[in-house]
Amino acid sequence: QVQLVESGGGLVQPGGSLRLSCAASGSIFSSYAMGWYRQAPGKQRESVARITSGGSTVYADSVQGRFTISRDSAKNMMYLQMNSLKPEDTAVYYCNRAWSVPWAWGQGTQVTVSS
Repeated sequence: QVQLVESGGGLVQPGGSLRLSCAASGSIFSSYAMGWYRQAPGKQRESVARITSGGSTVYADSVQGRFTISRDSAKNMMYLQMNSLKPEDTAVYYCNRAWSVPWAWGQGTQVTVSS
């Protein structure tokens, strides 16, 4: 069973930046496409960015050009660099598999964008 631990969230002003990290247990991490997801209060969880095992990336239109997903498979880590943050980016952010049945969800990391 893969365990996922997200970190790096916090309170930031509009226009600011944050870098989220996702630590995954298990040596199979490098074999899977992975993604970042977010869930705002009262809304469904949505995909934010995805990355294949080979490093190809896909972004939601709402974050294209502002967010960058990356991974370090040797360290079983994935990252989300978030720039030019907006209040509508406020949500709990999660990492998990992409384009496949998800593993058990971690607790996520809260991102709050507010002045």
